[in-house]
Amino acid sequence: MPKIIDHKKYRKGLVKKATLVFREYGYSGLGMRKIAEELGISKSALYHYFSSKESLFEGCTKAVTSFENRDYHDSPIHKMNTQERIKALIKIFKRIEKDFKGELSLLIDYTRSMTPAQVAVNKNMQLANQNYITMIASFVGQENAEFVLCIMYGVLLQRLLAGRKYGFQEIEEKLISFLKTANNIDTQ
Repeated sequence: MPKIIDHKKYRKGLVKKATLVFREYGYSGLGMRKIAEELGISKSALYHYFSSKESLFEGCTKAVTSFENRDYHDSPIHKMNTQERIKALIKIFKRIEKDFKGELSLLIDYTRSMTPAQVAVNKNMQLANQNYITMIASFVGQENAEFVLCIMYGVLLQRLLAGRKYGFQEIEEKLISFLKTANNIDTQ
């Protein structure tokens, strides 16, 4: 009896494993042969699911920056007050932090040969940026999303460079204060 393969599930599994491979080896130093070897499949099998390294990387980018199906908070965002929203957002960034160093290294490697204009129009960079902004906007509003994203990138980078001396509790308090002032709302 032939083995029945759930191609969608298998492809998703390849993306999950390939994400780890990209984090470990970077982007520029990998070819499809090395990726296939690391995934434990043949190069032709990998090409069956992904037409190029770029399409595989796109799948990884979508997976890493997709926040729709993740269980990061206990109640629907629209039912949370500002303080609860910021607590939930900080919880997301705490989870992101565990892979931040690898993701940052990969991002630098991926964009190293691109000009700022090329990065701005790169499909993967646009997708990642938009997914982060959309996720953050659901917590702090569209008008504050890019600013809060910049703060959080800075926090993650500073925590990486300073050995995590700067705490998330301080950031949480400052974000709540900022949003209260920016939106002129009561956070209680």
